Amino acid sequence: MSRILIIEDEVTIAELERDYLELSDFEVTIENTGDGGLDRALKEEFDLIILDLMLPGVDGFEICKQIRQIKNTPIIMVSAKKEDIDKIRGLGIGADDYITKPFSPSELVARVKAHLARYKRLVGSGAEHKNEWIEIRGIKIDKTARRVYVNGEEKNFTTKEFDLLTFLAENPNRVFTKDELFREIWDMDSIGDIATVTVHIKKIREKIEVDTANPQYIETIWGVGYRFKV
Repeated sequence: MSRILIIEDEVTIAELERDYLELSDFEVTIENTGDGGLDRALKEEFDLIILDLMLPGVDGFEICKQIRQIKNTPIIMVSAKKEDIDKIRGLGIGADDYITKPFSPSELVARVKAHLARYKRLVGSGAEHKNEWIEIRGIKIDKTARRVYVNGEEKNFTTKEFDLLTFLAENPNRVFTKDELFREIWDMDSIGDIATVTVHIKKIREKIEVDTANPQYIETIWGVGYRFKV
């Protein structure tokens, strides 16, 4: 049974999320403060974390940042804030998804299932095989160990950044729309989350490109999407 940690200060919302998740056979733990949530997230093992942005004590941004320093556990960030800057910041520090209140509990459950399914496939893949590599013009991607080297220097990638870079590198010179990339990497329809792809592309470019204004690897095809050039 997958364990879910909900870090949410609004008790009614937390309990509603818990009830729907438990109906889908998840084991759910609730923490109502930032400090308590951070402590539990770091000390215990959870399969996914639902993280509210505005919390008493430590806020959701800081919690996400500290978790990402040591764990790749999928994180769905939840907030009443609708500003794109908050979504960009949350995704930029390692959140896997961002959902804005109010939302339907069934949508949350669907996203939880999608993230868990993909994460478990990634963790379980390659365990019995030799390391599989992709090498393109100075970039080396170790698919098995999930490590990336740029001109011999290792770069740190979040789970979704790695997935997106690997997918594009495995399909060079093909143009993908943002909707196609979202469905492929996040396993769901975009539902207005196009900014998620844009933010992740920006973060990837900062790690692999010499000049992000003139990218040599991931090219923007205006009005369409992106492609990986070889």
